[in-house]
Amino acid sequence: MKKIYHFVTLVFLGFVSFAQETTPKLESGFLEETLTYLASDELEGRKTGSEGIEKAAVYIENIFTENSLQPFFTTYRDSFEVKGKTGYNLVALKEGNDPDLKKEFIILGAHYDHIGKVKKAIEGDNIANGANDNAAGTTAVLALAKQFAKIDTKRSILFVLFSAEEEGLIGSKHLAKQLEEAETDIYVLLNFEMIGVPLKEQNYQAYLTGYEKSNLAEKFNQYAGEEIFGFFPKAQNFQLFKRSDNYPFYKHLNIPAQSLSTFDFSNYDYYHHVKDETKLMDFNHMRSLLQSMQPAIEKMANTTEKEIYLTPKK
Repeated sequence: MKKIYHFVTLVFLGFVSFAQETTPKLESGFLEETLTYLASDELEGRKTGSEGIEKAAVYIENIFTENSLQPFFTTYRDSFEVKGKTGYNLVALKEGNDPDLKKEFIILGAHYDHIGKVKKAIEGDNIANGANDNAAGTTAVLALAKQFAKIDTKRSILFVLFSAEEEGLIGSKHLAKQLEEAETDIYVLLNFEMIGVPLKEQNYQAYLTGYEKSNLAEKFNQYAGEEIFGFFPKAQNFQLFKRSDNYPFYKHLNIPAQSLSTFDFSNYDYYHHVKDETKLMDFNHMRSLLQSMQPAIEKMANTTEKEIYLTPKK
């Protein structure tokens, strides 16, 4: 019996080791390179409708193309009007491989716009680079897009970079309404918002807005085998659930649509500030968070049933 047990144990450990070796790892240097460009002075703060955000859009499209991700629409661009200018959401598709489940979509999203230039320069600098807000979230979505381009999943995944978040969630409202009208089966939306620095003194890696509105945090942590998402009271106090691009999808599609963040109002002083720059980002933290999240996203994309759902209203 001991010999049989020992053999089974070795087989199991070998399988785990094989799985770990074959799971694609985050490409070395990608986070640093991508975030550095998106938050560079060249892009002038990525204000919707500006030349800077157009450069960001082309950069993002090139990453989608290089990784053989297909446009969800005719092109990657989902265009809309905002204050007399044209804005673009960018939407790429990784199609699932299950004949039925591929008709269900998971959205991994973040807004790639920021506020542009400020009127009053600080120490000669008037560019609000938006490294943490939200080049960090954008970079995370692009890193996961590269990963899942190499991973088979039953469900389809949409990688969405929203514009005009800073103008009042205009880009996400536009896309959510389109998907509602087309009766697209969106399972879950997970939105990355300001994840460039770690939380302080928490036993979880990121908080989830609208924590109580679904079982997403519970199931995600279960899938990951560790505490990734937790409840952060200030997120509820400041109604952060309604203040980012997840909310239009919750409102229009009635699905679990929530944002994850590691900005706790005390760990970063440069919200909408010219000093929100790449040099202050903690790439080890970002890499650790994404590597922890990857297997949970993969599990979410492969369960035969929809295990994540909205909490019944009391």
